Amino acid sequence: MTEFTLNNRAARRVFMNRHLLTDTPQGDAGPDEVLEVIRGLGFVQLDSINTVARAHDLILFTRKARYIPTALKTLYEQDHGLFEHWTHDAAVIPMEFYPYWQLRRERDAIKLQKQWKNWRRDGFEAQLQVVLDQIREQGPLSSSDVGKDEKRGSGGWWDWHPSKTGLEYLWRTGALSVVGRDGFKKRYDLTERVLEKSLSDATNALDVEATIDWCCNGAVDRLGFATHTELAAFWAHVTTAEAKAWCIAALARGDLIQAQVESADGSLKPAYARPTLPDDAGLDAEPTSRLRVLSPFDPALRDRKRAARLFGFQYTVEMFVPEAKRKYGYYVFPLLERDRLVARVDMKAFRDKDCLHVKALWPEKGVKWTPARANAFEAELHRLIDLAGVSKVTFEDGWLRLDGA
Repeated sequence: MTEFTLNNRAARRVFMNRHLLTDTPQGDAGPDEVLEVIRGLGFVQLDSINTVARAHDLILFTRKARYIPTALKTLYEQDHGLFEHWTHDAAVIPMEFYPYWQLRRERDAIKLQKQWKNWRRDGFEAQLQVVLDQIREQGPLSSSDVGKDEKRGSGGWWDWHPSKTGLEYLWRTGALSVVGRDGFKKRYDLTERVLEKSLSDATNALDVEATIDWCCNGAVDRLGFATHTELAAFWAHVTTAEAKAWCIAALARGDLIQAQVESADGSLKPAYARPTLPDDAGLDAEPTSRLRVLSPFDPALRDRKRAARLFGFQYTVEMFVPEAKRKYGYYVFPLLERDRLVARVDMKAFRDKDCLHVKALWPEKGVKWTPARANAFEAELHRLIDLAGVSKVTFEDGWLRLDGA
């Protein structure tokens, strides 16, 4: 087949459709519907920062406006429809995907032992069985329930005490599973007590090639088009070399085509895609006009370079930047309108004052902050206040920054 070229607008629409951002967020948002969204996205990143709402809650709310956090908690902790592990960061993942994390668990074991150069000297290794026995006898425990009289390690993972490090190692490598959170503190239990044997039994583990195939197929289907580096980074399981080899083989089989994808600046970027890309459903899908607040960790923004390339939107989370050097703010939310990122807003829920307070908003270059756009923004803020746990919206004097950052 002749190499296919995807113009920038079409690329954005395909990308948004794959990230479930085309349609107006509506419909039921119970545990079943939430699971369907997470399946579509592949996973949802967890984050503890609660400036307006936690990242995972805002990600789901952006796609299901009736979403409330108890739906995710029920799905995760009662229905056991999700498990928690790492992709590029901590995430909740559909339980049926669990077998495909065996490769990640094996590779994490090797990586973590290398990182913890002093783990034998500091007692981490010897503590693993102690931790397992304690959980076996007492049931699910958190980090505050173990190692109360232990000294912190010297050069261990974040200088944790041995039992805390043991908990994390046993979870990352599969002996323990996270069964829920108190606040944002993880509770761990024995995997053998949490999962069906068919899922947890290592003898049923998939081989490396099967896992690579699943990861790359799942990534290209959720991204719409991607380089081999982007495919590898999606789940963060496989190496770039493994993803590249998979792409070459899939191309030879006819499972992929090569495409040229136009960036926001007009340049072309080569990518792999399905042969059906020229007829992709997203090409003719008109994105909703509803203005939406995106989490900084939304799947559509997770790959900052890809977001910059497709939307011309340069974005950095500045929470780790000294305040005096921040261009915008500690935790700034992008605003999505149709297939454009039109602004970013610095705002915070002050629950003691019962308000969502807008400190500053910066329209993107070339975006006019019209009365219609301002009304759409205020309407979205009022939809957000229930999720934020407040009842009103307030604005700081001079909040609208029309002269840029």
